[in-house]
Amino acid sequence: MEGDARIALLDLTLLDREASESDLEHLVERANKHLPAAICVFSEQLDGLRDILDTRIKLACVAGGFPTGTRDSTALSEEIRAARDSGADEIDVVLEPGMGLEDSMLLMDSARRASEGLTLKVILETPLLDERSAMGAARIALMGGADFVKSCTGRRGACSIEAAGWLAREVHRHQTVTGELRGVKLSGGIRTSEDLEALLSAVTGEGLSVTDSRYLRIGASSLLDSLLGD
Repeated sequence: MEGDARIALLDLTLLDREASESDLEHLVERANKHLPAAICVFSEQLDGLRDILDTRIKLACVAGGFPTGTRDSTALSEEIRAARDSGADEIDVVLEPGMGLEDSMLLMDSARRASEGLTLKVILETPLLDERSAMGAARIALMGGADFVKSCTGRRGACSIEAAGWLAREVHRHQTVTGELRGVKLSGGIRTSEDLEALLSAVTGEGLSVTDSRYLRIGASSLLDSLLGD
């Protein structure tokens, strides 16, 4: 895949609660220049960004705690609704490992209801999970209405080639069973084009396309410089 095509799949992130207004404006300027799929910030940093962001770029935010997810579904719903009011197009939520089936489904239901009409990306923290647990978490997220299952936050480990394949396999299974095509977001420790190509090979090996930002995203801001240098 050519560099520009890969950039079009990027979620350009700045997940720093201490980021200044100047830092956020620089993020937007960089995005407007290179046209990634989205920019992603914390929900409390959204105000005014939609007004200066190119309309072709989605505005995403992390809601409900990061890198550790919340168990408070009411607070999560309120945060997502506030993000919608501030112009968010997409919501990233951590599904914290070890929550249990009932609590996980309740959190997913709350997130999906609050984000109706927006793109919902659910982070699974696969570095903390084995294959069975990761695919089980992906299944919960997809059945709960996630538009994307995301490999990890990057703060508790990197995305492995194996994990990329697990998520792609579960997305493919979901499509086979329900007819619904959902997406994979690869994130965590992806710094070079070589890192990316290895992960993309794992995704295509499970029968998914890697050319459409509606179904594949890459959460790796440091990767942009590497792609621009290709």
